[in-house]
Order: sequence, then structure tokens, then C-alpha cells
Amino acid sequence: MRVLFADDDSIARALLAAVLADLGHDAVGVEDGEAAWAAYDRDPVPLVILDINMPYLDGLDVCRRIRAHARGRETFVLVVTARDGREDLTAVLHAGADDYVTKPSSPENLRARLEIAGVRVHQNERQRAAESALARSRWLAGIGETTIALEHEINNPLSALLGHTELLLMEEVEPGRRDQLLIIQQQAARIADVVRRLARLKNPQTVEYLAGAQMIDLSGEGAGR
Repeated sequence: MRVLFADDDSIARALLAAVLADLGHDAVGVEDGEAAWAAYDRDPVPLVILDINMPYLDGLDVCRRIRAHARGRETFVLVVTARDGREDLTAVLHAGADDYVTKPSSPENLRARLEIAGVRVHQNERQRAAESALARSRWLAGIGETTIALEHEINNPLSALLGHTELLLMEEVEPGRRDQLLIIQQQAARIADVVRRLARLKNPQTVEYLAGAQMIDLSGEGAGR
């Protein structure tokens, strides 16, 4: 798992790097809060470990910025603190941290906290994946229900329109009127084709229609072509 950790103490960074490497994580360490925020903003990672007392930005400031980031809710934040008073720990949690570890901390204790953090990260990922799958399932169900309704509500009047147009074309009509009837027939046939493609939707995808607006793609594989 990719991990970002920040501590202005070189010995603490070395200890964190060793424990993270032993756990098999792909870790990057920085020495101050400003560097930590810049690294996260550039490349959000699933796990961030922050010392509270750091130059430029302290760990709580970085934690708050992470929580305000578009990907921040997906990140587990572990704060390392030398303060273990009730108010201090309340401030850590209010900043949005998921967990904390007090220092000095033994490698065994640090390893245990990191293992717990890793489990929580994977649990959260599975939960988000399940929620995403459920949301897509509901969306697909809604698309299917809408398609059935459209087929019913459009096909009946469309069949009548095409039928009457065909009957009129079988009669002798003025050339200009015939051209108008042919246009009606062609456009009605286009509508019928759209309804058929809707009915064949198997894996609906969306495409950008206008800036900030999406529409269902009826031209690709999702439309059964």
C-alpha cells in the first residue's frame, strides 16, 4: 500500500521507514507539514502518518487539509503525538484523524497500529466498492425501467404515425407533399431506431453532452452494437 509519512525528526522518520518497509508498504517520507501537504495534494495516498509538531504546517493543519481534499475521505490518517492529555487527543480527533499513536513508541507498538490502519484501509476500500456497485445496480435498474416505459409510450404512437404516413405515400399526392411525407417517415424511423438501441442497452455508459452535463451513450458497445 502507498503511504505518506511526515516527521521533522530524522530518527523518527528512519524508524517509520523501517517499520513500513518491513510491512511491505511503498512509503514516502517528508520532513515538514508543508511538504506533506504538497505531496498528498499531488498524489493522494490511502494512508498518511503525521507528526503533530512540524515546521510550516503542523500535523493537525495537514490533516484538516486532507479531509477537505476531494479524495480526503478515502484516506486513513494516523497522527503521532507526544501529547496524551484529553484535550490534546480531542483536538486530534476533531481535526479528522482516524487514529493516533503516542510517542515515544516502540517499533512493536508502531507496527501494531500500522497493521490496524492497514486493515481499516482495506475495509473502507471494500465498503466503497460495495456502495459503488450498489449505486450502479440501482442506476441500471432505473435505466431498465425507463427503457420499458419509453418503449411502451413511444412505440404505440410511432407505429400509428409510420402506418398513416405509409398509407398516404401509397396515394397519389403532389410532389411537394410527397417530399414532406418522406421527411416525416425518415424522422419517425430515426426515433424508432433510438428506441431499439435503448432496448438493447446491456452496459450503459455516459458521455459528456455539454460542459457539466452527461448523457447515456447509445452509439457504442453499451447500446448492443
